[in-house]
Amino acid sequence: MSRSQSPELDPRARQLLRTLIAQYLSEGEPIGSRTLARSSGLDVSPATIRNIMSDLEEIGLVAAPHTSAGRVPTARGLRMFVDSLIQLQPLDEAELRKLERELPESPADTRDLLGNVSSLLSAVTHFVGVVTVPRNADFALRHVEFMGLPDNKVLVILVFSDNQVQNRIIQLRQALTARQLEQASNYLNHRYAGQQIDQIRQQLARELRETGSELNRMLKQAVEVATGAFAPSGEPDMVVSGQTNLMGVEEFADMARLRELFEAFQRKRDLLALLERCAEAPGVRLFIGEESGLALLDGCSLISASYGVEGRVLGAVGVIGPTRMAYQRVIPVVQATAGLLSNALNRVVQAQ
Repeated sequence: MSRSQSPELDPRARQLLRTLIAQYLSEGEPIGSRTLARSSGLDVSPATIRNIMSDLEEIGLVAAPHTSAGRVPTARGLRMFVDSLIQLQPLDEAELRKLERELPESPADTRDLLGNVSSLLSAVTHFVGVVTVPRNADFALRHVEFMGLPDNKVLVILVFSDNQVQNRIIQLRQALTARQLEQASNYLNHRYAGQQIDQIRQQLARELRETGSELNRMLKQAVEVATGAFAPSGEPDMVVSGQTNLMGVEEFADMARLRELFEAFQRKRDLLALLERCAEAPGVRLFIGEESGLALLDGCSLISASYGVEGRVLGAVGVIGPTRMAYQRVIPVVQATAGLLSNALNRVVQAQ
């Protein structure tokens, strides 16, 4: 997890901060000194606790709302809590198997699997589940087929190793016969099946530069359709589930704030950029409030973990919710779900 520099606290201050945050996360109310005196397990007076709370407030770990004598943790305090005041435990075997049973054994394709993962994260955490969608180019090509259309157009059908099917229509300068299109697809399937699109495109460009290459001799006018078939395409995307869960969260009672969040989920662009950053680092990433650098996520926490196939990172899964969440529960769930998704994708690819 991304960590910030935490201040050094004496054991009493650490215990009080841990107790305050645990109670706040559970109850959602400012915690007073008398409550801490009863629940912290320390033999100290409320007056001593008030002094320690004042010190914690001065260094930015807690804050006192104007309407209450109690205190609540700041984003910095929550960060310290997650980084050093709680012991995270992985899900036990029974919980892991329960999560695994919620995922389809034989998904129709990657998009279907990602939708299930997003919904599962939302259902288990009661927050918003998000999963970035890998590019088709991240998977090996299994089969390509061309079909002639009117007006010198060709339908390109690409089948990938994760069972995804992508259709493209490309415009040619002149028409090709059904025989020429068949010849082109046969050659490409024989030569390039099992490779990724980026690799195919590079090799294709190199072969086209070589005068008299086998590709030029065999395909002749089909060079154009072969090049167009593997052109880069598609914008980054993500699957989002459970936005309406935020409607029942006290921290998002402001409808204008809630509408802003919903619009961000709809646009996806800023959240996608953040999740792509998360995918670049191994392990679990956690952004609390303003740590994300996105104003729209102030008051929110994002917990994410990367997933991949055959040792390659393809994207990230995550949960977005209020900063007041049960981190010790949600973090292991996200981590375990990322692992289950990776395992499922590996099974799909290896079955081909």
